[in-house]
Amino acid sequence: MNATHRIVRRTVPEPMPELGDVHPVLQRLYAARNVTGANELEYGLRNLLPWQKLKGIDAAVDLLVQALEESWRVLVVGDFDVDGATSTTLALQALRMLGLESVDYLVPNRFRYGYGLTPAIVEVAAERKPDLIITVDNGISSVSGVAAANAAGIRVLITDHHLAGDQLPDAAAIVNPNQPGDEFPSKALPGVGVIFYVMLALRASLRERGWFEAEGREEPNLAVLLDLVALGTVADVVPFDYNNRILVSQGIARIRAGHGRPGITALLEAGGRDPARLVSSDLGYCVAPRLNAAGRLDDMSLGIECLLSEDIDTARELAGRLDRMNRERRDIEDEMRREALQLVKGMKLEAEGLPVGLCLFDENWHEGVVGIVASRLKDRLHRPVIAFARTGDNGEIKGSARSVRGLHIRDALDAVAARHPGLITRFGGHAMAAGLSLPEEHYEDFATAFDAEVRRHLDADDLHGVLLTDGGLPEDEFELATAELLRNAGPWGQGFEEPLFDGKFEVVNRRVVGDRHLKLTLRTLVTGRLVDAIAFHTHDRDWPDETQYIEAAYRLDVNEFRGQRSLQLIIQHLQPL
Repeated sequence: MNATHRIVRRTVPEPMPELGDVHPVLQRLYAARNVTGANELEYGLRNLLPWQKLKGIDAAVDLLVQALEESWRVLVVGDFDVDGATSTTLALQALRMLGLESVDYLVPNRFRYGYGLTPAIVEVAAERKPDLIITVDNGISSVSGVAAANAAGIRVLITDHHLAGDQLPDAAAIVNPNQPGDEFPSKALPGVGVIFYVMLALRASLRERGWFEAEGREEPNLAVLLDLVALGTVADVVPFDYNNRILVSQGIARIRAGHGRPGITALLEAGGRDPARLVSSDLGYCVAPRLNAAGRLDDMSLGIECLLSEDIDTARELAGRLDRMNRERRDIEDEMRREALQLVKGMKLEAEGLPVGLCLFDENWHEGVVGIVASRLKDRLHRPVIAFARTGDNGEIKGSARSVRGLHIRDALDAVAARHPGLITRFGGHAMAAGLSLPEEHYEDFATAFDAEVRRHLDADDLHGVLLTDGGLPEDEFELATAELLRNAGPWGQGFEEPLFDGKFEVVNRRVVGDRHLKLTLRTLVTGRLVDAIAFHTHDRDWPDETQYIEAAYRLDVNEFRGQRSLQLIIQHLQPL
């Protein structure tokens, strides 16, 4: 329950686009998400954008062909989030499928080495004597790391999707749709999507060269890797443009058909999800947090090994360890969130209002969990938040930033760095999320500078949470069949959000379940239809006892209990009337 939210209804174009034989409700939903023709709902692989427009793709392929022909030792250097884990797994498996015999991986421990291909990681990598390092989901900012690799005689192929800085690394090849001069139409590819495209291009080149026939090797079907692409794309919360929707749709279809890898199947089982009924939100809310727990608390190698598992028993054992780690992560997060809210409360008492750009720091916070805390507070306070933790005994603190609509967080950090040289040690990221490091002694100055920069872009009207809804749902659509229709009409994701409706209801019954979830029986106001609903992580102790009517923003969902399936509303926002 949060009265600071403002409901804004999506605009539906007039006239409606012609989308063919599509249910009327879906016609409106798709049109409001800027679908202009039925072709944009065709998710076959033949509709993927061609790899040829990726800048640097030819140089990357030539490098990999040489690696295959000369039997190079290749080391994949990944990142410690889900996009990095899926990218690493995909690179390893694709290269092995294509015939490379010596390929291994190294994922930096975030607490010891930090992010990306640093000189310290190159030093560790050099012990394995690789001929080629391939970065996945990182590297575009690794100027000094690539220089260190070059000095050690190690070639570097960078595959990344993050925004480039003023200087590009001197790598043998760079593939990144967001590098300067790249003409690839989609800038929304995640890291796992970029390395998938590189492997598609490599296979095409090997086919043209007659490699498979010469080696007596069957040409591999790289579509078996699409479950990894789907997981990484959903987990990295990149925009679901048409190209990404194709990739996610294809990956989900494989998992539903029982062709997903054992690691993903085991992680779904650990979260109580049925792979045969998988939707994109299951990857985002069930699989991704369990994998991320490894990178947040320990080492993402455990998550990568789970994804690499070839038998279900091993995968289940690793998934069980990841599940226990995720429960530990939740406990740490709950404690840190309580402490963060106390800091916020203290700020309110000491000043007239909170900073618009909010920074929070506690010397005892866990470095791997500050990103989640920043995200939770951003959602609660409707403003950009950076949560900081100490990184060790080197005098530095690391911040994880989350932003709101209207502020490009990486650009904001870039502006702070330009106005205050030396204040930030390093930074990088996207429009909505970023990371940075700075000396602890600079924290107060940075917090002031960050707030001032944010105030240049956001005003009071921007500090209200906006719920973008699809308006009201006709009461004759409050049916299980409609919920099933919407569930399977995706894939839904960032920028192509799952349908959210709004309306007013009479409250017939309400009770708290599981200590923090609100179970409701609602009656629609026109036909008097009774509907079950649940609002997670909320309570009603602030409601007047006589509350009879509410305004709600809700999603249609399918509730499964003891083999019975029924319609249930998932309440995202509600307030008494």
